[in-house]
Amino acid sequence: MGEQMYPPRRGVYLTRHWNENAARWAADGKFLPRDFQLGLLLQAGASSIPGLLAAMTTHEDARGDLLAPIEPEHETWAAGVTYLRSRDARVAESNTGDIYQKVYQAERPELFFKGSGERTRGNGQPIRVRRDSAWNVPEPELVLAINQGGEIVGYTAGDDVSSRSIEAENPLYLPQAKLFNGSSALGGGIVLCPVEDLIELPIRLRIERGGAELFYGTTSTGQMKRTFQDLVHYLFQELDFSRGVFLFTGTGIIPPDDLSLQPGDRVEIQVGQVTLENPVE
Repeated sequence: MGEQMYPPRRGVYLTRHWNENAARWAADGKFLPRDFQLGLLLQAGASSIPGLLAAMTTHEDARGDLLAPIEPEHETWAAGVTYLRSRDARVAESNTGDIYQKVYQAERPELFFKGSGERTRGNGQPIRVRRDSAWNVPEPELVLAINQGGEIVGYTAGDDVSSRSIEAENPLYLPQAKLFNGSSALGGGIVLCPVEDLIELPIRLRIERGGAELFYGTTSTGQMKRTFQDLVHYLFQELDFSRGVFLFTGTGIIPPDDLSLQPGDRVEIQVGQVTLENPVE
């Protein structure tokens, strides 16, 4: 399982741990009360969250393996084709590439359901590749933590593991390309911070095979075509999230076409101050 990581940062760092046969949340390395629920915290306004956490934080050091910083009932959603690099790759690989060109230019973004908290892997936990897909890749993304009212309260690192051969065959196969066992990972924690802090955050991807680096790539959130607020606006247009929601914001790092994840590989993603590492099974 993953090591505990408390990086230097602006804002509170929330982590979730397996402790005494139960999941327990912590803030800045100190446990919160056992009955603390992130979903209830995300019912509060963004400006009140720091004070609420300060009042609840105990003096007990957090311990136990890291879990995904999400609760089972939470939903995860994702935005596609938000970076120019992603648009170019989708156009090149697909038999219907004009669709991706149109969505990149359109006012309305591509949004799709990615999964649930119950299906989300955490730092150090294995991700998977589809056995019926010949081309599988990690997609490193900044993931927004959003409260009930549609306010962005922070971010974490995410891996939107994708079956590119399935999506390339037909865009209508997107749900199968994006949602399967082990296709989503979040962690190691959530940085609670103002949305202004998310501009120009660096994003890095490293893939290792047999202990050697197979691929390394970088980008930044400054390369996104759309704003975070725009994505959240459309997500909340006709949907309510009574306990908050997590939104993957798209990838700007595309491994080469001849690279496909294999069992035994290791994927490391860094978004801003948050690191997520997962073996592939």
